[in-house]
Amino acid sequence: MLFGHALVHNPERPRWPNRDRFILSAGHGSMFLYSWLHLSGYAVSLDEVKKFRVLHSITPGHPEFGETPGVECTTGPLGQGIANAVGMAVAGQMAAARFNTPDHEIFNYHVVCLAGDGCMQEGVAMEAAAFAGHQQLDNLILIYDANDVTLDAMADRTQSENAAARFKAIGWEVQTIDGHDLAAVLKAFNKAKKTKSGKPQLIIAKTQIARGIPEVAGTAKGHGEGGAKFSDGARAGLGLPADQHFFVSDDVRNYFASHKARLVRTCNKWHKQYKAWREANPDRAALLDTAAKTPVAAELLEKIPAFPADAKLATRAAGRDVLQPVAAAVPLLIGGSADLYGSTLNYIAADKDFDAGNRSGRNIRFGIREHAMAAIANGIAYDGLFRPSIATFLVFADYSRPAMRIAALAKLPVVYIYTHDSIGVGEDGPTHQPVETVSGLRVIPNFDVIRPADPEETAGAFAVALERTDGPTLLALTRQAVPMLNDIPAGVRRSGVAKGGYIAVQETAPLTHIILSCGSELQLALAAAKELGAGVRVVSMPSFHRFDRQSAEYRESVLPNACRKRVAVEAGVTGLWSKYTGLDGKVVGLERFGLSAPAPQVFAELGVTTAAVVAAARSL
Repeated sequence: MLFGHALVHNPERPRWPNRDRFILSAGHGSMFLYSWLHLSGYAVSLDEVKKFRVLHSITPGHPEFGETPGVECTTGPLGQGIANAVGMAVAGQMAAARFNTPDHEIFNYHVVCLAGDGCMQEGVAMEAAAFAGHQQLDNLILIYDANDVTLDAMADRTQSENAAARFKAIGWEVQTIDGHDLAAVLKAFNKAKKTKSGKPQLIIAKTQIARGIPEVAGTAKGHGEGGAKFSDGARAGLGLPADQHFFVSDDVRNYFASHKARLVRTCNKWHKQYKAWREANPDRAALLDTAAKTPVAAELLEKIPAFPADAKLATRAAGRDVLQPVAAAVPLLIGGSADLYGSTLNYIAADKDFDAGNRSGRNIRFGIREHAMAAIANGIAYDGLFRPSIATFLVFADYSRPAMRIAALAKLPVVYIYTHDSIGVGEDGPTHQPVETVSGLRVIPNFDVIRPADPEETAGAFAVALERTDGPTLLALTRQAVPMLNDIPAGVRRSGVAKGGYIAVQETAPLTHIILSCGSELQLALAAAKELGAGVRVVSMPSFHRFDRQSAEYRESVLPNACRKRVAVEAGVTGLWSKYTGLDGKVVGLERFGLSAPAPQVFAELGVTTAAVVAAARSL
């Protein structure tokens, strides 16, 4: 009913900007989606459908963004797809506000998400649903396949809430239908699309799992492989040919072919309207075109004023100052914070809040919903028009980590501005001091972590984060003020971040030691080098992944193999630094949680000091 009647899409142009977006949140039902895409005429051949879960096929076990035409996002774990859909709905509202005119409505698509009981039980889904209700995202339609079954048992073993009442209470409009009555499905869907209630739409479709396989129908065994051994009997009961396990009738083929022709005509009509819109609105068209342009770090840096040499401020405060010219240069950059704008300092000052009364606002208040915030940002990034950046305290990365991992896997260019990055948080104590978090994020493949040491490195970090388009970047920024590291030329600090690691202070005598550091502890390395003498090199390592991507020649020039006396210092767990210090080197850091006290006292008590670095170097 969705792909054969209700959705507006074009199989020949899977990324047509005004298509309805369909998200399968219950991604383990991927064979349904592959079948629908195949029938609809996407470039998903029957041979590819037959290669389901086969190595290098385009039909993996869970749908993956960028691998299969028509797959809008990598939903992965349950519940993520609902939040991704909310993000796409946000993007749709933003696009309509910025680009539609009274004469040309070029963006009016809907975002449709299909979810099951498992998705609805996940906390991220409910965080996102509450956000959607509050934001009145009436371009969002969630279809809840309510079959009362989860993997292990019937759903009543783990849930007893009234879903309709719950969603109505958080601002949704709800319809409940028989999910096997296709006419009722279409009627409910069309009503949801046409509503002007200012509310997101939930369609609760009551269904029976494994219908047509009487041995497991309506039971938890129908959820997985329990019904597989009865498939031949089920196929016979449905009147399907016994010798064709992948069968599509001629009637179905012909119907979908004619429907595809109608969809193509609709898309072509839109493109004519779009052309007229561009001619009538050159300024809006120019703004839209910026979405396809990759920011250039060097150009962004030119727009960021130099910081005074005597400045002493937290890198989160430096980030606030850097963000403003960067946001002006990247007009489709949007920002959000999990109820912490006053601390993360990432508010785009030239703009206002995104809300039901101002869809063109660039600042999104997510509330205390770190997981949904990150998954919604993924949805915005999947949509591809706007560039999302979000913020909270670094220790709360553990709340948003599942969505951050998917961002890395799906190569989404999300920017995370996460502050309060170390034991420098001080009085808030060990629960808020992310001693293990930076290293925990550094181990995620394709996930750049940048921990700048001072305001000038912070400028470089923002520039390269926005230049990157093949994956996410996290900026780990301090709460406490740090000095300007004027022993290193400002231009070197700015440009060095792009390499991930660079020579901050060159030795002036035969090389004896290398001291490595990043973030607020780089000042300790610089002070230790002065005490140790002219043969000491200091290397700033703001980003491990970026450094590891450099050529072998560059890495050798920074960390020559011949110098084995190496010390690293960071106010966090030490394990990952051994990659650079080697078996002969030492790491000054922590193997414990922090303390509640003023930051200088915490650093001293835990032994992350200049004296400790000097002692480690002299012991080698």
